Amino acid sequence: MKPPLTPLQPWIAQKIGCKPETLSRAALDAYQLQKLQETLDRCRERSPFYRRRLAGFPARLHSFADWESLPFTTAEELQERASAFVCVSQSEVERVVTLDTSGTTGPAKRLFFTAADQELTRDFFHQGMSTFTEAGDRVLILLPCERPGSVGDLLDQALGRLGARGIRHGPVAGVAETLKVILQEEVTVVVGVPVQVLGLVRSAAARQFPRPHLKSVLLTTDHVPDAIVRAVEAAWRCTVFNHYGMTEMGLGGGVECAAREGYHLREADLYVEVVDPQTGEPVADGQPGEIVFTTLTRQAMPLIRYRTGDMSRFLPGACSCGAILRRLEKVRFRRTGRFALPDGYFLTIADLDEALFGLDGVLDFAATLSAGGLQLAVRAERQEVGEAVRRKVSSLPAISAADLDVAVSVQAEAVNPAGKRRMTYV
Repeated sequence: MKPPLTPLQPWIAQKIGCKPETLSRAALDAYQLQKLQETLDRCRERSPFYRRRLAGFPARLHSFADWESLPFTTAEELQERASAFVCVSQSEVERVVTLDTSGTTGPAKRLFFTAADQELTRDFFHQGMSTFTEAGDRVLILLPCERPGSVGDLLDQALGRLGARGIRHGPVAGVAETLKVILQEEVTVVVGVPVQVLGLVRSAAARQFPRPHLKSVLLTTDHVPDAIVRAVEAAWRCTVFNHYGMTEMGLGGGVECAAREGYHLREADLYVEVVDPQTGEPVADGQPGEIVFTTLTRQAMPLIRYRTGDMSRFLPGACSCGAILRRLEKVRFRRTGRFALPDGYFLTIADLDEALFGLDGVLDFAATLSAGGLQLAVRAERQEVGEAVRRKVSSLPAISAADLDVAVSVQAEAVNPAGKRRMTYV
């Protein structure tokens, strides 16, 4: 039986003024081109940054090819000149989000949102969660919830529209306490960071906690390794879904449908491109490149051709659910996270993800690559996991071909407190 149509398609049809049964790719393309023109006009009129940046470029769009001639926006520009992007008065700004810029010496990146901008996020969360959440479900939110307008706060409000109950927990601080909440609250859906959810699964097994009666898990805020999906589904007998988004997008970018064949994109609010990271030229569907997006409905801080640094590809053909929405393949690494090794080999965080998270007992890791070898700091509950990690990673084609030494240290405490894996080159 064909999976049900993603709820994003009828939602997007309604937003662009079409009936769900008559929505076509041509109608969606026409809507997006119109919204790109409106965004361009708004930015030229109200944004000091874009007024200068777009001087000398054509003011009217006749095709997507015209759009592709416009310059990109970079994270560094947003970090250095955030206030120059703002298109509303300060009195209209409902929330300002300051993003961690660890590893840089410049000012923190700041994103501005009006009340209407945040409503767009609630609306998307409402529709996206309805893929696998129903009225009466009890949803454990393992994301920041405390501040009004935070991702967990907006998600909780969206769940209320579904008739589901959000349980505002926040990021996992202690696995035993969180596991107790899952059982005591009879949680049916969990939303969290991949390594934190994996930690719950493997700690539950180690502590012989009863298996929770979950229907589904949504993994978000970081790249989602297949090995973590397999581990969670096998242990908790639930279905794991992936969400892709970032604060710059307004938190939501795309989510899997029941077919789980890539992220269905939030095309009423975002125009997404995939470009060659070196030349900036668009690549054909099916070819890998860097994800670039433009906001279509943002009021406070529209972004034009923003380079995310994430690498993916548009999946060719239609999803088996029947939707006409474009799909992105699961994001596995960033443009700056692909390291060249001798003999034409490359190493990415995704390579290490699949090798390490497939090993029982591994909870998290950080990696440092140098000319002398690869150093891994692995979080695990058992020291003996270290040798299995070393053997597994040493057998990776890129590592063995380069004859790199692999050194492993095992520790009990978190190696990435934010729950995001990283690999650095020194």
